[in-house]
Amino acid sequence: MTTHRQDAVTAAGVATALLAGRWRRREMVRRVAVALDRARAPRWVGTLVGEVLVAYREAPADRPRELAAFVPTTEGWSRGRTALPRPRVARWQPVAVSVLRRPFPVAELPDAAALARLLDLDLGELLWFADPRGLERTSGEPLRHYRWHAVPHGSGMRLLAAPKPRLREIQRRLLRHVLAPVPLHAAAHGCVPGRSVRTAAAPHAGADVVLGMDLEAFFPSVAAARVWGLLQGTVGLTEPVAHLVTGLVTTVLPAAVWRRVPVPPGAGSADRHRRLGRRLAVPHLPQGAPTSPALANLVCFRLDRRLAGLAAAAGGRYTRYVDDLTFGGGRALAADRFAARVAAIAADEGFRVNDAKTRAVGAARRQEVLGAVVNARPTLPRPERDALRALLHNCTTRGWRTQVRDRDPATFRDHVLGRVAWASSVDPALGARLQAMAARVDWS
Repeated sequence: MTTHRQDAVTAAGVATALLAGRWRRREMVRRVAVALDRARAPRWVGTLVGEVLVAYREAPADRPRELAAFVPTTEGWSRGRTALPRPRVARWQPVAVSVLRRPFPVAELPDAAALARLLDLDLGELLWFADPRGLERTSGEPLRHYRWHAVPHGSGMRLLAAPKPRLREIQRRLLRHVLAPVPLHAAAHGCVPGRSVRTAAAPHAGADVVLGMDLEAFFPSVAAARVWGLLQGTVGLTEPVAHLVTGLVTTVLPAAVWRRVPVPPGAGSADRHRRLGRRLAVPHLPQGAPTSPALANLVCFRLDRRLAGLAAAAGGRYTRYVDDLTFGGGRALAADRFAARVAAIAADEGFRVNDAKTRAVGAARRQEVLGAVVNARPTLPRPERDALRALLHNCTTRGWRTQVRDRDPATFRDHVLGRVAWASSVDPALGARLQAMAARVDWS
């Protein structure tokens, strides 16, 4: 065993001994002496314990790895490493991990066994799905936990990762019991129960200027390290459970899949493609997992708070729908300096603004937010409204079969009613009129 590895094992053993009883100096020193198989504790142990007590007023029983990482940074440890014989842990004193903080009403999960019970898995299955060895990157399709699909998007590609059925059910349970109870920032509207495109667009109705910006490669930009920090720090999961949950909700793109994705033409698109490849090669939130929108919204809490403050300082308002940032307010929002400050804040929070999609629109032109026109109130663009009215009128007067054209007749009714439902979600008054027209259609 290398010296570095031996030191790591010894530090873990010392941390375990420190946590194996009351958080009192004399007892902690005695437990470390027992772990080192010493009749009396060396002087450096007392120095180390004193430094630990200064750093941790209470026992970090939910963070044993953090304590094990802190131990080698102390002056006492430095003295002990130069002593002879070199310290080695001879007796391990296992200690259960405890939940110390529950800031939100999430499921109480002190250890891996509790997490396995919640997810209806045995410990072997839990480790298989959490993939601590990172096998997803190199495994063939039968052993992967996701099905990957490359979808053209704008001038580039979007990689969708659909979890296979068992992992999807695991993620849905985590969403219900671990993530859903944690509140989001008021500016987050995408994939949030009770919020919608209309709630994201309505605050900007009647604004002198509407500024829209887009975050590049949104989900791949949320790396596993940020997810782990969120789960342990904000949600309050214990350290080992946070590691396992992070493995269950993040993944990496298999190298074989990325090699089949074509590089888009154009220098700018090629640069974005390379950046996307680098993000996808490390554990990140998969676009397609049930847990990804909720986790991304939670990770973006500080981003939303900072951008909401920036907008308020300029006399405007801010909303975010997944990766779409929207600001509504006065002429100050149209200045290049404001957009540059937004981009700087986004970069500071680990995201990159796609400059090609930044647009500032004044009240004299059609202001669109997420496909809704907001010059006066959220509604559909006039061409879309007129086309949908004409379609429903023709279905009523001429029969719906005359309007099918190149669509599948078996799904045409659902297609039309889906468009009506979309209009209703954006503009309830318009939707009520369209629903009345749809009710007069003979769909037989």
